[in-house]
Amino acid sequence: MLGLELIVVLGVALLLCGALARRYPVAPAILLLVAGIVIGFVPRFREAQLPPEVVLLVFLPALLYWESLTTSLREIRSNLRVVVLTSTALVVATAGAVAWVAHARGLPWGPAWVLGAAVAPTDATAVGVLARALPRRTVTVLKAESLVNDGTALVIFAVAVGVTVGQETLAPLHLTWLVVLSYAGGILAGLVVGWVSSTVRKRISDPTLENIAVLVTPFAAFLLAELIGASGVLAVVTCGLWMSQSAPRITSAAARQQMVGFWSLATTVLSSALFVLVGLQAQSAVRNLRSESYQGAVVDILLVGAVVIGTRWVWTYTTPYVIRFFDRRPSQRARRVGARGRMVTANAGFRGAVSLAVALAIPQRLDSGAPFPGRDLIIVITCGVIVLTLLQALWLPLIVRAARLPRDTSVDEERKLAETTTADAAYDAIDEVAADLGSDQHVIDRVRHEMDKRRRLLSAADEGNDALVQHHDQYTALRLALLARERETLIQLRDERQIDDIVLRQVQARLDLDEVRLSRSAPAE
Repeated sequence: MLGLELIVVLGVALLLCGALARRYPVAPAILLLVAGIVIGFVPRFREAQLPPEVVLLVFLPALLYWESLTTSLREIRSNLRVVVLTSTALVVATAGAVAWVAHARGLPWGPAWVLGAAVAPTDATAVGVLARALPRRTVTVLKAESLVNDGTALVIFAVAVGVTVGQETLAPLHLTWLVVLSYAGGILAGLVVGWVSSTVRKRISDPTLENIAVLVTPFAAFLLAELIGASGVLAVVTCGLWMSQSAPRITSAAARQQMVGFWSLATTVLSSALFVLVGLQAQSAVRNLRSESYQGAVVDILLVGAVVIGTRWVWTYTTPYVIRFFDRRPSQRARRVGARGRMVTANAGFRGAVSLAVALAIPQRLDSGAPFPGRDLIIVITCGVIVLTLLQALWLPLIVRAARLPRDTSVDEERKLAETTTADAAYDAIDEVAADLGSDQHVIDRVRHEMDKRRRLLSAADEGNDALVQHHDQYTALRLALLARERETLIQLRDERQIDDIVLRQVQARLDLDEVRLSRSAPAE
């Protein structure tokens, strides 16, 4: 019954924390983390564990795939140098700095590097949840960094663990081969699975079957990469970016509507549950600490947390100036971010469940049979660093205001361009398409009238014609109110047994589609 009880408790925690986050200016992730710690005080739930394979093989592919599908490939290309450097060099620098401090505190070099690998990467879920209100370029760079840097950290982790347990050597050629295999193999696996998925989905007309193919895709990419010893993380990210470009051409409207609803709900539940489980696991890790005193562990957490956060700040305020010295092209000058604006990026290095999963994946024993040195302490420090980095979200709004970032209107401007251009293209093609379909003249006139009304509304929004916009708003409000009356009448017919529940659901589906269409029909402001 523990599993069922935990599901109910997680659901209640998600609801309560979500409600509190709407009422008070506290990030939901922090509330969920605290909820997990509180749940850990219940003796019944102290048996609950967060298996690392569940995070790495179930949660991670799904979350990374959705984040990849919903990020901007254009912005990634524009900021590719920054993304590559922060997801590789910064991870290595952070892991190295943490390893040096951990070794100075008494950990052998191997376990010290294991700890560095665990806390070095930012978490895509945490970044996606906590930094979504930032300007598009900032969010894209942060998300892209967190999507890719897991692969770098896992390579460091595998080498450090292998050397510690006695299965690996630090031969330069061998290390180079591991890095090349991880990156090149992961990218290739993602491209192969993306191409296969696109080809299969082109031949599927049933929305449910198509979404089953979508659901399998990230796990297939991760599996293929793991089979060849490459990075499953990079495979999923590459596959997601590939599908973000090809899916709009091959996905039907019904399948897309179903997919967006399912993935939005599923990833929200998964990511929220992860924060609760991280809090639960953090308390469990503290209770199981044996190799260090609690006072010593607190000192270690503060030191490692300071190194993790400090390394990111140092990186953010040094590397841009080095790059500027060598690259003085006008196109790059136009993309430069001032020192004040870089405060936001420096403060957004959130860690999450991936770091904890990496720490929990440390083997219990070496090849010699001896216990893995400092395993329990590494897990405690990792949990503490996750908490410290997530707490940065508390003052992120203050830093955003202090940074005085210019208001990002690019999304609104591009949406207006897309709405206007597509409406004009469709309007100009009415006669040609109607001739091909053999449409009657009164049908053509009706469609032209509706599309002309839509074009006038878009033009009015651009020109500030408040009267026309107000007229449209009143029309939408009236139609929504009448839909509510239709729904009441429909339910009354069911209650009076004049229609069956099956009929109710069929008609209700049509009313729901009309309501969603009307709710989204207002032009972008």
